[in-house]
Amino acid sequence: MIALDTGFLYALVDGDDAWHERAAAQMATVSEGWITTWPVLTEATNLMSSRLGSRFAQALMADVAAGGIVVWDIPHDQLAKIPGMMHKYASLPMDLADASLVLLAEHLGHGRILTTDQRDFSSYRWKNRKPFHNLMA
Repeated sequence: MIALDTGFLYALVDGDDAWHERAAAQMATVSEGWITTWPVLTEATNLMSSRLGSRFAQALMADVAAGGIVVWDIPHDQLAKIPGMMHKYASLPMDLADASLVLLAEHLGHGRILTTDQRDFSSYRWKNRKPFHNLMA
């Protein structure tokens, strides 16, 4: 499974986005399975609705409902890690969506991700030492 970040989801639907062509080229990876988190979906639907219109956010959630994108729920026992991660990466800063993706990488056992956020995801480490591998870089 490949983790999805907000920027990728947005770039995929906005033909004017600088990342759109690279995002569209990643459609071939859907067969490996795509996974994200609720905080990422919250960011993505808000961004799509405010910039492109609600139909894009609705289409994203229809894809989620149909099983095209798996949504990972952060286990309750993992929530306590989030404030520490946000503190560690405060200079970037790290938001909840990014923290949820670090926890997802730990759950998956790899850091393969689709993101337009090169700066942050080249800095973040899952399991405190393992780098992310951004398939869009």
